[in-house]
Amino acid sequence: MSDAHRKAFVAESEEGITELNNALLDLESDPDDDEAMDSIFRIAHTLKGNASAMGYESVSELAHEMEDLLDEVREGNIDVDIELMDLLFDSVDYLDAMVSDIAEDGETDIDASGVESDLREKMETGSVSDGDGGGDSGTTAPDDTADEPDGAASDDTTAEPADDTAAETVDDDGDDTADETATEAAEQPTADTGGDETETIAIDDLPDEIADAELETSEAVYRAEIGLGDTEMPGVEAIFIMQEIEDAYDRLGTDPAQDTIEDGDFDETFDVFVVDISASEIEGILGELGKVEFASVSPVTPNVDDPMTVAEAVESADGAGDADAEPAAESDDADAEPETAADDESDTAESDDTDSDADSETDDSSDSSDDSGGGRSSPDSGGRSGPGSSGSDDADIQSVRVDVNQLDELYNLVEQLVTSRIKLRREMEREGIDSDNLDELDKITGNLQDTAMDMRLIPLSKIVDTFPRLVRDVARETGKQVNFTVTGEDIELDRTILTEIRDPLIHVLRNAVDHGVEPPEEREKKGKDPTGNVSLTATRDRDHVNIEVADDGAGLDPEMLKEKAIEKGVKTESELERMEESEIYDLVFHPGFSTAEEVTDVSGRGVGMDVVHNTVKQLDGTVNVESELGEGTTVTLRLPVTVAIVKVMFVEVGGTEYGIPVKNIAEVTRADDIRTTKGDEIINHDDEIYPILRLSDALDEPSSVNGDGMLLRIREEHRKVALHCDKVIDQEEVVVKPLEGVLSGIPGLSGTAVLGDGDVVAVLDVVTL
Repeated sequence: MSDAHRKAFVAESEEGITELNNALLDLESDPDDDEAMDSIFRIAHTLKGNASAMGYESVSELAHEMEDLLDEVREGNIDVDIELMDLLFDSVDYLDAMVSDIAEDGETDIDASGVESDLREKMETGSVSDGDGGGDSGTTAPDDTADEPDGAASDDTTAEPADDTAAETVDDDGDDTADETATEAAEQPTADTGGDETETIAIDDLPDEIADAELETSEAVYRAEIGLGDTEMPGVEAIFIMQEIEDAYDRLGTDPAQDTIEDGDFDETFDVFVVDISASEIEGILGELGKVEFASVSPVTPNVDDPMTVAEAVESADGAGDADAEPAAESDDADAEPETAADDESDTAESDDTDSDADSETDDSSDSSDDSGGGRSSPDSGGRSGPGSSGSDDADIQSVRVDVNQLDELYNLVEQLVTSRIKLRREMEREGIDSDNLDELDKITGNLQDTAMDMRLIPLSKIVDTFPRLVRDVARETGKQVNFTVTGEDIELDRTILTEIRDPLIHVLRNAVDHGVEPPEEREKKGKDPTGNVSLTATRDRDHVNIEVADDGAGLDPEMLKEKAIEKGVKTESELERMEESEIYDLVFHPGFSTAEEVTDVSGRGVGMDVVHNTVKQLDGTVNVESELGEGTTVTLRLPVTVAIVKVMFVEVGGTEYGIPVKNIAEVTRADDIRTTKGDEIINHDDEIYPILRLSDALDEPSSVNGDGMLLRIREEHRKVALHCDKVIDQEEVVVKPLEGVLSGIPGLSGTAVLGDGDVVAVLDVVTL
């Protein structure tokens, strides 16, 4: 088994497990949700087939037991109750742990016999002896810890392969083979011409799923014959193909049966029947799949003028074929040639316009004699096609799978290029050489930098898709009823930020359920709905993303926070009296600070929120807490979209150079309007007072300013202050490296920048300075 196949299996399985968790949540909230049940059954069946084809029998056997139980539930023989759902969630946790093992070691030795026994017992008796889907039978979830509930998928190893395999696989050998196959097929006179020439087939020869389908106006049944060529795992590759087709079509059937195909038990080809208005979409889908070596699409029925059953359309095709055959054979050569030329021009236009292709396909099907006169098939007529086919732009490979290590290496090279560009410009300026010639290089490196950054952007859904299961588990453990919603999961963030922010978001969500949402009976006493609401909302604000986690629970009590702060020795009573309410709420970020009355498996140890604050800070972000007693709490994380390369303003203080991110600076002015009030230096701006912070004092540098120096007024949303320095040097895009190890977390410093001449400059954090 190749490493590429294993990675593909892990990626598919991880996505399937996430979908399975969310579908189970839908079923738990609505036991009559047939769509959720069908989705659960389909995913479990796919996991079973993939694992079996790859030789992971323990995974296949567990998925098979789940599938058998789900079949009984779908048939109505077993009720959807909390015992069933807990058992199914435990089973999914085992599958998740097994896939994690396979991702890391290539195999798994996890024993799932206990949970399999419980699944069989539930199927046979309708209940589990110990009542919790686990207990002594050994079904305790394999990753059960005190700090994180099962299903949270916190293992970095589990999460990483999903990023590694987010795009499609490029099979170089397959592409070459497909090109040769397509060329050979085009040269064979016996190849299916497909297209508008309806294939003769009896209704009894169609799969039941299609034979029972209803056709709408302009629709027809199309048969796609698919071949995989030489492959070690036909079942696995067939599963991937069927998943793509199922995503596009809800009316389809296969020959042989889909289970047989996904087990790899078919000859060189298998058939898929779909309902569409033209062959172009199914051809496009198959053309983009590197796993398909050969594909032939042909209509089984004509496009119908009025809604009818497939049986009626098949009968119509049989009658039309007998009637049209003779006129087609007798058509005059003089008339046929211009029509063929016109068709060729039409087909050329169709290859660039999918809409016209669909319209033309519909029109042509009503008169099959137009294309059959010369015995030729047009490039888009449904003949043999596949990856590498030159007759359609749809066959172009649209995406490739790239290992994240390669992306990181590319980004590091871009960083070095930016540093070299800065070094070159500084040397040219030092030698008095005109640097205008570097403008083109600046433009090119800037575009390359933007492209490299965009390649690292990943949708927030990569991590938040696992959160509904997390919230469900915490709610079950704490006896709460919680409705969880996610908005903005398609917003993208840098892969590094996304990886780092996952655990902080988990801490915030767990606190929202455990500390925020009240028990049902308490909520009813307050006149609230017994089911609490927790939401995660992401919004894009220029070069930042705001992630809000809100609940409608009890809210934070400022007086209780003050008492805890005094009790823990965090603040004195006099200090607390001078603090604003927003600053009181920020006390929750202090290490060891907790408002929980007692320590539980979920929370109360005073760890978590300080981790959230430190992680967000290291990512050059901010975190804010807003609350209203009795109404709820909102925690907002503000994060940059990307990291590393930023535009920095360089200033001099006492002969030493420092950097300040330009995005934090609102204005740069001369320091000639400073005045003193009550012993403090201030400036006025738009009727607002800004205190002066002299960098020479904050950084313990002897000021060497001649004259008044310079002021950098910081944006109010970051900090209402004006920084004083000796002079402003210039601004450049630089590579900022965050401080690590013992240096991390130093107030006032966010990282370092290496300049082109090799000098290392400290980059200041204006918020904590």
